[in-house]
Amino acid sequence: MPINDLVAGQNTSGAPLVRTEPIQERSAARIDALLDAAAEVVDEIGFDRLTTAMVAERAGASIGTVYRYFPDRIVLLQALRDRAVLRYRQAVVQGIREQEPAHWWIAVECAIDAFVGMFRTEAGFRIIRFTDAERAGAPEDEPTADEDFFAHRFAEILSDEFGLPAGDELTFHLEVVVEMMDSLINRAFVLDQAGDERFIAEARVVAREYLEKRYGGDA
Repeated sequence: MPINDLVAGQNTSGAPLVRTEPIQERSAARIDALLDAAAEVVDEIGFDRLTTAMVAERAGASIGTVYRYFPDRIVLLQALRDRAVLRYRQAVVQGIREQEPAHWWIAVECAIDAFVGMFRTEAGFRIIRFTDAERAGAPEDEPTADEDFFAHRFAEILSDEFGLPAGDELTFHLEVVVEMMDSLINRAFVLDQAGDERFIAEARVVAREYLEKRYGGDA
């Protein structure tokens, strides 16, 4: 499976969620500016208190401009989350391309490195990330399966590129790893803006031991 399929079917502006389809570069840039402003506010006060008026003020835009693209704060938060998820997947793809891993574990490490990097550099990511969809305001009857999507696509890559046995079992094991990494790496950034390296290092150990027990080591 092509590595680029990790980012298939999405775009950086969360276009399916916005009221007006952004077809011009200027509109896309305006959406990114609004999402950047929202991310800054979320980092400062959390998503519960965020309002569209705050985003408009931070972006130096009118409230009408915000509503043109985002009819309410829930859609705005969902678009912010979607952009963060896409940027994470793009970072994984870039890391794998640069590393050109010869072993499946190095590919997994690329995914972990990208996750840590997003915590360090992507505004709002610590609060709005792919396992926090329900807290970001997604409707209860609207399924959010980013963890499943990533695990499924990444499982196909590990199978096609590195010979791991394909199937639901590999996807499930990667879902477990996603949950463990989310918990441990999030803990690393609770008190340390740069990330507590002890938790990050232990996260790698936990993930590697868990997967090597099932798929072997010898990296």
